[in-house]
Amino acid sequence: MTDETTAAAPATPAAKPDEKSFFERAQDAIESAVESTVEAVKEHPATAAAIAAGATAAVAGAAFGISKLLGDDDKKA
Repeated sequence: MTDETTAAAPATPAAKPDEKSFFERAQDAIESAVESTVEAVKEHPATAAAIAAGATAAVAGAAFGISKLLGDDDKKA
């Protein structure tokens, strides 16, 4: 019988050189989404402007509503 020493396995497997990290994959996905958005705006500028105006109105409406709710609390005190 011979004594064989075995090396302990690493806690995490070594990353393969061709595998991307989570952050690299996320960055690629964001870049792809931005490119798609830019292309859509170039093809349909009026639609993009309408969407932006609607989003702005929604945010403004929410801010107005919140300010009214918070303003009512101040008057009750």
